[in-house]
Amino acid sequence: MLAPLEGDDPRTVGGYLLRARLGSGGMGRVYLSYTPGGRPVAVKVIRGEFADDPEFRRRFRQEVAAAQRVQGLYTAPVIDTDADAAQPWLATAYVPGPSLYEAVYRHGPLPAETVLVLLAGVAEALQSVHRAGVIHRDLKPSNVILAADGPRVIDFGIARAADATPLTRTGMSIGTPAFMAPEQARGLPSKPATDVFALGSLATYAATGSSAFGEGTDSSVLYRVVHQEPELSAVPAQLLPILRRCLDKDPERRPTPVEVIELCRVASEGTRLQIGEGWLPPTLVAEVTRRVNEQPPRAPKDPTVGRRRKRRALIAAVTVLVLAAAGAGLAIGLRNNDDKSPVAKAGPQAHAQSPSPSAPAGAAPTPSATTSAKRTGTPTATSTATGAPSIAARPGESATAIATAGGVAEGGVLFERQLDVPNGYCVGLSYTSTWKGSCSLNAGVLYFYGDGNYIQGQEMVLLDPGQPSDFQTCLGETRYANNNQLPFTYLKVGSVICTKDAENGLVGTVRINEIPSTSGPSQYWKISMTVWRGPRG
Repeated sequence: MLAPLEGDDPRTVGGYLLRARLGSGGMGRVYLSYTPGGRPVAVKVIRGEFADDPEFRRRFRQEVAAAQRVQGLYTAPVIDTDADAAQPWLATAYVPGPSLYEAVYRHGPLPAETVLVLLAGVAEALQSVHRAGVIHRDLKPSNVILAADGPRVIDFGIARAADATPLTRTGMSIGTPAFMAPEQARGLPSKPATDVFALGSLATYAATGSSAFGEGTDSSVLYRVVHQEPELSAVPAQLLPILRRCLDKDPERRPTPVEVIELCRVASEGTRLQIGEGWLPPTLVAEVTRRVNEQPPRAPKDPTVGRRRKRRALIAAVTVLVLAAAGAGLAIGLRNNDDKSPVAKAGPQAHAQSPSPSAPAGAAPTPSATTSAKRTGTPTATSTATGAPSIAARPGESATAIATAGGVAEGGVLFERQLDVPNGYCVGLSYTSTWKGSCSLNAGVLYFYGDGNYIQGQEMVLLDPGQPSDFQTCLGETRYANNNQLPFTYLKVGSVICTKDAENGLVGTVRINEIPSTSGPSQYWKISMTVWRGPRG
C-alpha cells in the first residue's frame, strides 16, 4: 500500500525524490522513489539510533557490499546505497505485490501447490544469497513479496549489521522469534542452514496461517523453537516431508536450498514447478494487479513555500501595526492631557471561549463533559478506576482529558471503555471520548481517516492474529514503533492495535468489534479500549 509522506518524512534521500511511504520496521522506514530512467525503487532509511553506532555503520557497509553481489531471479537486488550518510540508506528494486504476511492475514492460507512454488522460489533466492557469502538471518513472511512472476526475498543480510550494537545488546531483537532457528535462539553463529529452518517456518505459516511454534511472549516462543517439535497437524500431506526436514533442530540434518527445490519437484504431483499466471490464487492475482497499477500520491508541495508566504504576510501585518501604533501615538500626543480616550474607558467585553487546555491541539473548542451532559440531558458515567468522566453518549460530544490516576501500579488497568467511532474522528488513550479531526497526532492518539482508508497513529502496532493482547505484549511491541499508517484493508473484526503515550505513562489496546459498512446499518467503527498505567519517558 502506498501511503502519503508525513511531516517527519524526508523529501529526498541521496538524490532520490521520495513519492510515498511503503512501510516501517524495527530498523527503519521504506519509501517509494524512481531512478532517473523512471524505474521504481524502494529506499530504506535506517533509524537514527543505529546510525549513531560506528560498529553498525561498519557492518552495514560490509553487508550491503556483499548484498550487491547477489544476483538472482527471486531476490530484489540492491542498486544503490550510502553507508556514510547522516542516516544510512539503501535502494533496492521495487516489487509491486503484497508481502506473504499481508496475503495470508487478509486472504487466509495458500493452496498447497502455491506453497510448493513459494518454497522452491525462496530456496532458489537463498541459493543466490548464500553464494554471495550472505546469510539472511531474518527470513519471515513480511520479507517475502508475492509478485506476478514469483516470490521475491528482500532485506537479505541487513539484520547482521545490527548484531552487537548497543540496541541489540540491551534487549532489542532483530530476528523474529517465531521464524528464528534454534541456534539463533541460543545465541550461536548463524549459517546457511539457519535460513533453511526459517524457510520451513515461513512455509508452515503460508500453508496454515499459523506459526509452527505457536503464539505468546518472545521467551515462550523461543523456548518452543529450541525444545519442542513444531505444530504441523494442519499442514497438507504433500508438504509435510519437506517441512519436517527444514525444521530439524540439528542444522546438519536440514536440506540445502538445492535439495529443497528437488523435494518440491517430487512433491508437485509429477508436474514441473512453474511460475506463471496460475501460481497464485485468483484473489491474490487481483491484489497483485491492483498493486502494479497503483499510482503514488501526488508529490508533496515544498513545505518552505508556505512558510515563506506566511513569513511575508507576518512581516506585512507587523508593519501595519507599527504604523498604526505610531499614528495613534501622534494623535494622543496632540490631545489635551485631561482628555480621556474612549479606548481607555472601554470595559471588558464578552470573550470567545478559548479551547480547553486539555483538548488536543488542532481540535475544535468543545464544552466540558459536564456542560455537554446538561445540554443533552444525557448522564455522564464515571470510570471506577480514575473517577474521570467516561465516554460521551454520542461520538464527538467532548474531548475531556482523563485525570492522572494515582496509586495505580505499572501494568495496572486504569479503565476500559467502548466507543463508536465515525470515520474522520480521533480516539486517544488520555481522552474520555472521540472528537472530530483534524487532531494532532500526539502519542496515544489514533485518527480514523476515512477519506484515506487508513488509521494514522504515532506509536501504533497491529498485533498478529492470536497474539496475546496484554500489557507486557503491547509494551514490548510498541517499544520501537513509530509514526504509522494502517490501511483499513488490514483490519477485521477481532483485530487488536497496541499503542502507547510514554509522556503520560499510558499503554493501551484498541480492539475492532465492528467495521462500518456503506450498505449496512452501522456507520461506526465499534471498538473497545483497555488502558494500563505504563512507564513514563
